[in-house]
Amino acid sequence: MHIFIHYVLLVVGSALVNNFVLHRFLGICPFLGVSRSTDTAIGMSMAVIFVMTLASFVVWLINYYLLLPYGLVYLQTIVFILVIAALVQLVEMIIQRVSPPLYQALGIYLPLITTNCAVLGVALLNIQLRYDLMEACVFALGASIGFGLALVIFSGMREELDLGDVPRVFRGTPIALITAGILSLAFMGFSGLVK
Repeated sequence: MHIFIHYVLLVVGSALVNNFVLHRFLGICPFLGVSRSTDTAIGMSMAVIFVMTLASFVVWLINYYLLLPYGLVYLQTIVFILVIAALVQLVEMIIQRVSPPLYQALGIYLPLITTNCAVLGVALLNIQLRYDLMEACVFALGASIGFGLALVIFSGMREELDLGDVPRVFRGTPIALITAGILSLAFMGFSGLVK
Protein backbone atom coordinates (compact mmCIF):
# COMPACT_ATOMS: atom_id res chain seq x y z
CA MET A 1 0.00 0.00 0.00
CA HIS A 2 2.89 2.34 0.78
CA ILE A 3 4.33 1.98 -2.73
CA PHE A 4 0.90 2.73 -4.25
CA ILE A 5 0.66 5.96 -2.25
CA HIS A 6 4.19 6.86 -3.41
CA TYR A 7 3.13 6.49 -7.06
CA VAL A 8 -0.09 8.43 -6.53
CA LEU A 9 1.88 11.28 -4.93
CA LEU A 10 4.34 11.16 -7.80
CA VAL A 11 1.49 11.56 -10.32
CA VAL A 12 -0.21 14.33 -8.34
CA GLY A 13 3.09 16.13 -7.83
CA SER A 14 4.07 16.04 -11.50
CA ALA A 15 0.57 16.75 -12.86
CA LEU A 16 -0.64 19.48 -10.52
CA VAL A 17 1.97 20.82 -8.11
CA ASN A 18 4.92 20.96 -10.51
CA ASN A 19 2.97 21.13 -13.77
CA PHE A 20 5.45 21.27 -16.61
CA VAL A 21 3.62 24.02 -18.50
CA LEU A 22 2.24 26.18 -15.71
CA HIS A 23 4.93 25.75 -13.05
CA ARG A 24 8.13 24.88 -14.92
CA PHE A 25 7.12 26.76 -18.11
CA LEU A 26 8.22 23.96 -20.44
CA GLY A 27 6.25 23.16 -23.59
CA ILE A 28 4.83 26.65 -24.06
CA CYS A 29 4.95 26.50 -27.90
CA PRO A 30 2.40 23.67 -28.34
CA PHE A 31 0.50 24.97 -25.31
CA LEU A 32 -0.17 28.29 -27.03
CA GLY A 33 -0.27 26.96 -30.58
CA VAL A 34 -2.73 24.09 -30.26
CA SER A 35 -5.03 25.58 -27.65
CA ARG A 36 -7.45 27.35 -30.02
CA SER A 37 -9.72 24.29 -30.17
CA THR A 38 -10.54 21.76 -27.47
CA ASP A 39 -10.62 18.95 -30.04
CA THR A 40 -7.05 19.60 -31.18
CA ALA A 41 -5.96 20.12 -27.57
CA ILE A 42 -7.30 16.67 -26.66
CA GLY A 43 -5.56 15.13 -29.69
CA MET A 44 -2.27 16.81 -28.83
CA SER A 45 -2.66 15.75 -25.19
CA MET A 46 -3.06 12.11 -26.18
CA ALA A 47 -0.01 12.33 -28.46
CA VAL A 48 2.09 13.94 -25.72
CA ILE A 49 0.95 11.38 -23.12
CA PHE A 50 2.00 8.56 -25.43
CA VAL A 51 5.32 10.11 -26.48
CA MET A 52 6.34 11.38 -23.04
CA THR A 53 5.59 8.11 -21.24
CA LEU A 54 7.10 5.82 -23.86
CA ALA A 55 10.12 8.10 -24.33
CA SER A 56 10.81 8.05 -20.60
CA PHE A 57 10.67 4.26 -20.61
CA VAL A 58 13.00 3.91 -23.61
CA VAL A 59 15.53 6.58 -22.59
CA TRP A 60 15.73 5.15 -19.06
CA LEU A 61 16.64 1.76 -20.51
CA ILE A 62 19.14 3.27 -22.94
CA ASN A 63 20.72 5.39 -20.23
CA TYR A 64 21.14 2.64 -17.64
CA TYR A 65 21.97 -0.25 -19.99
CA LEU A 66 23.98 1.51 -22.69
CA LEU A 67 25.16 5.03 -21.88
CA LEU A 68 26.23 4.56 -18.25
CA PRO A 69 28.00 1.17 -18.60
CA TYR A 70 29.99 2.32 -21.63
CA GLY A 71 30.82 5.81 -20.34
CA LEU A 72 28.71 7.58 -22.96
CA VAL A 73 26.79 9.83 -20.57
CA TYR A 74 27.88 12.89 -22.56
CA LEU A 75 25.59 11.66 -25.37
CA GLN A 76 22.46 11.69 -23.19
CA THR A 77 20.80 14.76 -24.67
CA ILE A 78 21.46 13.78 -28.28
CA VAL A 79 20.31 10.19 -27.76
CA PHE A 80 17.21 11.32 -25.87
CA ILE A 81 16.25 13.74 -28.66
CA LEU A 82 16.71 10.98 -31.27
CA VAL A 83 14.46 8.63 -29.31
CA ILE A 84 11.82 11.35 -28.90
CA ALA A 85 12.02 12.19 -32.62
CA ALA A 86 11.53 8.54 -33.59
CA LEU A 87 8.51 8.22 -31.29
CA VAL A 88 7.00 11.43 -32.66
CA GLN A 89 7.38 10.08 -36.19
CA LEU A 90 5.54 6.94 -35.11
CA VAL A 91 2.73 8.99 -33.54
CA GLU A 92 2.55 11.22 -36.61
CA MET A 93 2.13 8.22 -38.93
CA ILE A 94 -0.53 6.69 -36.68
CA ILE A 95 -2.56 9.90 -36.41
CA GLN A 96 -2.28 10.55 -40.14
CA ARG A 97 -3.66 7.07 -40.83
CA VAL A 98 -6.32 6.95 -38.11
CA SER A 99 -7.58 10.55 -38.07
CA PRO A 100 -6.64 12.74 -41.06
CA PRO A 101 -8.74 15.69 -39.77
CA LEU A 102 -6.85 15.66 -36.44
CA TYR A 103 -3.58 15.35 -38.34
CA GLN A 104 -4.50 18.44 -40.38
CA ALA A 105 -5.67 20.34 -37.27
CA LEU A 106 -2.45 19.66 -35.37
CA GLY A 107 -0.41 20.75 -38.37
CA ILE A 108 3.15 21.80 -37.58
CA TYR A 109 2.65 21.34 -33.84
CA LEU A 110 2.66 17.54 -34.09
CA PRO A 111 6.26 17.28 -35.32
CA LEU A 112 7.15 20.02 -32.84
CA ILE A 113 6.61 17.50 -30.04
CA THR A 114 10.16 16.46 -30.96
CA THR A 115 11.44 19.83 -29.80
CA ASN A 116 8.92 20.14 -26.98
CA CYS A 117 11.21 20.84 -24.07
CA ALA A 118 8.67 19.30 -21.67
CA VAL A 119 9.26 15.84 -23.18
CA LEU A 120 13.03 16.20 -23.01
CA GLY A 121 12.73 17.81 -19.57
CA VAL A 122 10.88 14.80 -18.17
CA ALA A 123 13.45 12.40 -19.62
CA LEU A 124 16.34 14.39 -18.15
CA LEU A 125 14.63 14.88 -14.78
CA ASN A 126 14.04 11.12 -14.49
CA ILE A 127 17.78 10.60 -14.76
CA GLN A 128 18.68 13.57 -12.56
CA LEU A 129 16.27 12.50 -9.81
CA ARG A 130 17.56 8.90 -10.08
CA TYR A 131 14.13 7.37 -10.47
CA ASP A 132 13.94 3.65 -11.07
CA LEU A 133 12.16 2.47 -14.23
CA MET A 134 8.69 2.33 -12.69
CA GLU A 135 9.06 5.72 -10.99
CA ALA A 136 10.32 7.24 -14.26
CA CYS A 137 7.29 5.94 -16.17
CA VAL A 138 4.83 7.06 -13.48
CA PHE A 139 6.47 10.49 -13.27
CA ALA A 140 6.30 10.84 -17.06
CA LEU A 141 2.67 9.72 -17.12
CA GLY A 142 1.78 12.25 -14.43
CA ALA A 143 3.71 15.04 -16.15
CA SER A 144 2.04 14.29 -19.48
CA ILE A 145 -1.40 14.13 -17.87
CA GLY A 146 -0.66 17.51 -16.28
CA PHE A 147 0.40 18.87 -19.66
CA GLY A 148 -2.82 17.58 -21.21
CA LEU A 149 -4.94 18.89 -18.36
CA ALA A 150 -3.45 22.38 -18.63
CA LEU A 151 -3.81 22.32 -22.42
CA VAL A 152 -7.47 21.23 -22.38
CA ILE A 153 -8.45 23.71 -19.63
CA PHE A 154 -6.65 26.50 -21.47
CA SER A 155 -8.27 25.61 -24.80
CA GLY A 156 -11.71 25.67 -23.19
CA MET A 157 -10.98 29.08 -21.73
CA ARG A 158 -9.77 30.37 -25.11
CA GLU A 159 -12.91 29.08 -26.83
CA GLU A 160 -15.05 30.92 -24.29
CA LEU A 161 -12.99 34.10 -24.72
CA ASP A 162 -13.52 33.95 -28.49
CA LEU A 163 -17.27 34.18 -27.81
CA GLY A 164 -16.91 36.91 -25.19
CA ASP A 165 -16.73 40.65 -25.47
CA VAL A 166 -12.97 41.12 -25.26
CA PRO A 167 -11.64 44.64 -25.97
CA ARG A 168 -10.09 44.77 -29.46
CA VAL A 169 -6.62 45.57 -28.14
CA PHE A 170 -6.60 42.36 -26.06
CA ARG A 171 -7.98 39.96 -28.70
CA GLY A 172 -5.81 37.06 -29.83
CA THR A 173 -2.38 36.58 -28.29
CA PRO A 174 -2.60 39.24 -25.54
CA ILE A 175 -5.71 37.75 -23.91
CA ALA A 176 -4.26 34.24 -24.39
CA LEU A 177 -1.11 35.21 -22.49
CA ILE A 178 -3.09 36.93 -19.74
CA THR A 179 -5.32 33.86 -19.44
CA ALA A 180 -2.29 31.55 -19.32
CA GLY A 181 -0.85 33.67 -16.51
CA ILE A 182 -4.08 33.49 -14.52
CA LEU A 183 -4.26 29.72 -15.09
CA SER A 184 -0.68 29.44 -13.87
CA LEU A 185 -1.60 31.37 -10.74
CA ALA A 186 -4.56 29.04 -10.21
CA PHE A 187 -2.26 26.01 -10.41
CA MET A 188 -0.01 27.62 -7.81
CA GLY A 189 -2.84 26.86 -5.39
CA PHE A 190 -1.63 23.25 -5.48
CA SER A 191 1.75 24.27 -4.02
CA GLY A 192 2.52 22.44 -0.84
CA LEU A 193 0.08 19.63 -1.64
CA VAL A 194 2.97 17.29 -2.44
CA LYS A 195 6.74 17.83 -2.12
